[in-house]
Amino acid sequence: MKKIIILSLLACIMAIPMYAGRYAGDFMMIGAGVRALGMGGAFSSLADDGSAIYWNSGGLSQIRDSEVSAMHAFLYKNLASYDHLSYVQPLPNDVSIAFNVTRLTVSDIPRFSESHLIGYNVDERINNIAHHLPGIPDGTFRSTDDLYQFAFSKNIKFGANMGWQFFEVPFELGLGGNVKFIQRKIMDNLGSGTGFDLGLKLRTDLAVIFDEESLGDLHFGMNFQDVAGTSISWDTNSEMKDEVLFNTKVGVAVEQPMPSLKSILILAYDYDYIYDGTSHYGLDWNYDDRANLRLGYYDTNLSCGASVKVYGIFLDYALITNPIGISNRLGLRVRF
Repeated sequence: MKKIIILSLLACIMAIPMYAGRYAGDFMMIGAGVRALGMGGAFSSLADDGSAIYWNSGGLSQIRDSEVSAMHAFLYKNLASYDHLSYVQPLPNDVSIAFNVTRLTVSDIPRFSESHLIGYNVDERINNIAHHLPGIPDGTFRSTDDLYQFAFSKNIKFGANMGWQFFEVPFELGLGGNVKFIQRKIMDNLGSGTGFDLGLKLRTDLAVIFDEESLGDLHFGMNFQDVAGTSISWDTNSEMKDEVLFNTKVGVAVEQPMPSLKSILILAYDYDYIYDGTSHYGLDWNYDDRANLRLGYYDTNLSCGASVKVYGIFLDYALITNPIGISNRLGLRVRF
């Protein structure tokens, strides 16, 4: 019975776009990339792996190795699955392109048919036990939400004369954008739409700015999601259209090497402006480029994670808390 209640709740959530557009694209806010989610989603300023196509496409051009990454997440007490697959390909002249496929699947959702009640009024239903709903599902159905993305990013290197002791501060500016195709299916109804995201990532060397060799890099990022207005059109008789809300992500991160410990420590902060706004805090500790430990916090939720590098392959894990329950995410990243 508990499983039926939770699945029914998920069915209602997935069916919201059929009646109201406010949460039409919220499945995309689950996020992508085990590393990023282990840091509580504080990743728009870093955006230095394949999940950058979601967090900030401007960071893709600062990735100079080809990368394939995959993620599988167990959500809502394993009643839903969330999969993410991306590929990044660097090109000459500091240009990179990337592809991504994301799917959220909820299976075995109970279906209750009321066709046998047609033709009876409320009083007849109340007074005749034969017209009462038995609470037994008439069947099940599956809901899927798919997101396809293609991204392009260009990295620009330049020096800015700050007038401080007559030297230039080095900057790397990544500018990117992606086009996305959204397809949602609930029972026999299909909804689809197209949207655009724009992102920029700025990186500079704190050691040069403050003339202190021990300092690391400063990262700043902005991601504008669904900038042109994204709508999902349904093939229902009413030709219902849902609007995906515009969102801005702003983030900053400090990447500090610690040579004596063979480590790199990253502190990151992100802010989402959608709805009432959400702050994301993340920490990543890298030891000798072989293993990572992570912590994150956002919207009263905690996250943590770890990575191990084996023969050049990164194995990632993240644990996320949320009101429905703890969820697990597994990932794989390969660079070549």
